[in-house]
Amino acid sequence: MLKRLFKRKSDDEAKQPSREELQENVDISVKSNIEQVIGYSDDTAPPEPNDGPSENTDWLSRLKAGLSKTRNNLMGQIENLLRVGRKIDEELLDEIEEVLIQADVGIDTTLSLMDNVRERVKSRGLSDSTGLGDIIKQEILNILGDDKPLDIKGASPYTILVLGVNGAGKTTTIGKLAHRFKSEGNRVLIAAGDTFRAAATDQLSIWSDRAGVDLIRGSEGSDPASVVFDAVQAAKSRNADVLIADTAGRLHTKRPLMDELSKIGRVMSRDLPGAPHEVLLVIDGTAGQNAIMQAKVFNEAVPVTGVAVTKLDGTAKGGIVIAVKGEIGAPVKLIGIGEKLDDLQDFSATEFVDALFAHDETSHED
Repeated sequence: MLKRLFKRKSDDEAKQPSREELQENVDISVKSNIEQVIGYSDDTAPPEPNDGPSENTDWLSRLKAGLSKTRNNLMGQIENLLRVGRKIDEELLDEIEEVLIQADVGIDTTLSLMDNVRERVKSRGLSDSTGLGDIIKQEILNILGDDKPLDIKGASPYTILVLGVNGAGKTTTIGKLAHRFKSEGNRVLIAAGDTFRAAATDQLSIWSDRAGVDLIRGSEGSDPASVVFDAVQAAKSRNADVLIADTAGRLHTKRPLMDELSKIGRVMSRDLPGAPHEVLLVIDGTAGQNAIMQAKVFNEAVPVTGVAVTKLDGTAKGGIVIAVKGEIGAPVKLIGIGEKLDDLQDFSATEFVDALFAHDETSHED
């Protein structure tokens, strides 16, 4: 099994883009996936958000529905393997490992998870598959760790620097967060720090108008750090409670993206001690292990404090949520399963795992 795993790992590594490609973020495959899933590209306006209640106002029910593809792909296969009375042996555990890897839990995270499963099986003296599913569930919860929701208390203005490749859902996430904070009674500013893509500023302008918050913008192609600097000054002078700063997903110049992001972080911290208070990385749930590679590179430029995983309703690769925490250590703080304003919620490990392990009685489609 290890030979198969490491062969798979070698094959996966061979397919990964180079660091230079990640820095430029010319990520055609991810962008294509996004356009197919949500029906618009980076160069068109976002869909009109629905401010009213969702058809199903129970978040856990919507989460279960959103994770149905992942659940059928991951848990459906595991349940087939854990048929009642099956003997626990290396063949069974190897097969479970392969299922987890295929669901984009990641090789390193899967190996660590299954090592712990083996230890618990041994310590309990289990011989058949009864109860093995509960052990796997608990080990996933252990990897995800304690919930760390986005909390804007403790600083004013509270600054959130938002990172991510073009098409991952950065703009939509910023718009939803601005709406959320404003509805909670906070004074909110948005900084249009992606000055290299006109559509980014245009989209943020639409979202800021809808949320009823101010937008600080610069001219196209201007220095992103200067725009963020102006936004920090504006946030201080206007007594804003929250400043959300967008950043580029790729640059149309020869300057490395990661250097530009590091510069923005330095500018914020120099003018406002402790800033940025949150470095939120937005990743596309459909991107699989490519998203993990992106996360690692972004984390080197500006240490990521939290992750928002979007578009989980459009993929069978929801295991990426587990991989994020296991591979880069930053907690998942937000999860998105749709385009409605309330489809971006604080992440709860318990709710996520419950939804992942829930029995789907209505559909088994991939």
